[in-house]
Order: sequence, then C-alpha cells, then structure tokens
Amino acid sequence: MHGLSCKCKWGLTFTLFLSVICVFIFCEYLIYYPAILRCSWPKLNGDSRKGVPPLRALFLSDTHLLGAVKGHWFDKLRREWQMERAFQTALGVLQPEMVFILGDIFDEGKWSSPKDWEDDVRRFKQIFRHPRDMELIAIIGNHDIGFHHEMSWYKLERFERVFNVTSARIVTNKGVNFVLVNSMAMHGDRCPICEHVENELYSLSQALNCSVLDMQQFPRSAPIILQVQFSACLQSD
Repeated sequence: MHGLSCKCKWGLTFTLFLSVICVFIFCEYLIYYPAILRCSWPKLNGDSRKGVPPLRALFLSDTHLLGAVKGHWFDKLRREWQMERAFQTALGVLQPEMVFILGDIFDEGKWSSPKDWEDDVRRFKQIFRHPRDMELIAIIGNHDIGFHHEMSWYKLERFERVFNVTSARIVTNKGVNFVLVNSMAMHGDRCPICEHVENELYSLSQALNCSVLDMQQFPRSAPIILQVQFSACLQSD
C-alpha cells in the first residue's frame, strides 16, 4: 500500500507539473496565434497597369517602452515580453513588407539620459527585430523628443540617428509614397527646428508636384501622410 501510495503521489506531481508547463507554453507562446490568425490582408488587385503586387504594410503606434524613471522592472518584463511575442508572431503569420510605428516609441525619451536612452534603444531592437528584407520605420512622437516647447536639436538628432529618419521624408515602396512628418515641428512659430522642417516639407512638395508633371522623382501616386498627433491640439503630459 505504501508503494502504491508513493507511486500515485509521484504520478499526481508529474501530472500537475506537466499541466503547468502546458499552460505556460500556451499562455506565453501559443495564445498569440489564435488572435493574429483572425487578421488578414484585404483582397487587392494591385496596379494592373504596371504589374505591381499590393504592398503589405503593418501600422503600429504608441509602444511606450517604459524608461528608467517611471518603469518598474517587473512591469517592463511583462509588457515587453508580451509585445515581443505579439510582434514576432505577427511577422511570422502576416509577413508584412513594411512596418510603421507611428510615434511614442519610448515613454521617457523626452528626458532620458544618454545611458538610459541607449538601454531603451537596445530593448527596442530586441523586441522589434525583423528580417533584413522587411523595412521598419519609426516616426517621431512627443514622448520620444518632447512636445514643441521641450524639443531640442540634441533629442531630435539622436532619434533620427538611431532610426535613420528625418523630420520630413518620403519613403516609397511598390509605387506608394509615404510622407513622414514630425508633428512637433508643426507649431508654426518659426523656431529654428520648425523652420527647418517646413523648408524640407516645401522641397518634398515640389518634388511630388514635379512627379505629377512627369518629371518623375517619385512615383505618380497620392502621398500618404504619416504623423503622430499635433502637439497644438494636446496638453503636455
């Protein structure tokens, strides 16, 4: 009886252990697949005149990776693990050709120190790693460099340097023109940053107009403007 009782105890322990492992694997890995498999690309014919297939572009926003000041280590761990698994699963299932993150990549970029900034960037690259043939483009948000009154050349340039973007830029893929705009530089007060970005936008506008007139620098297609919220419409947080 003692041997049978011991065997039952070990069997129960093993069953419980196996159940915990299965629940862990489902909740931390497999659960993302049923959610993302519900999504699909719309049925498009592409550009039949040029034989260009449709562009698969995925849009994300406000990832808000927690920083060193307000972010608790366990909160960071859970959020970033879930974000990483969701993103990597989406890449595997949907296989987008481009991914846009529409601002507020970081939660504390507007005041983070150089050391904290480097740590935030390292974690971002780990979470949003992607194949080389897929393009990931980040757009500047107010939490990345601050609202207009908090913005500086230093914070702007370190963001542009890391993500290889500028405050006004056109990205083209499969004949689709995306215009990327730094909304924080649209204050209209003629400060050096705003004036610089406005001049860049004017140059891009001229280039797009020339494309319409068959002086093609960009494909002839209506541009899609991508930006975060206008800082003039929001109170600073």
